[in-house]
Amino acid sequence: MKVQFTPSARNQFLSALTYIRRDKPSAAVNFRNKAETILRRLELFPESGRVIPEFPEFPYREVIVSPYRFFYKVKDNIVWIIAVWHDAQLPKEP
Repeated sequence: MKVQFTPSARNQFLSALTYIRRDKPSAAVNFRNKAETILRRLELFPESGRVIPEFPEFPYREVIVSPYRFFYKVKDNIVWIIAVWHDAQLPKEP
């Protein structure tokens, strides 16, 4: 299994890193490392993320790398990261 970002999710992740880096560069590095570790775990355990509580009927799951939520879907042996949102954002349909 491989983890891939959609273009919009990659932009959201990079924007989050840029935002964190403005205030504290070391926090951005720590966040990136933590995100990479958690996302790598999805390669072996793609169903380890939880069903999105706001949308339990959708085929998406999420992992949390505080304070961000990484929404994903498994398709054709690829874990697609489809969105990265700050946990303060109220999700509409991912």
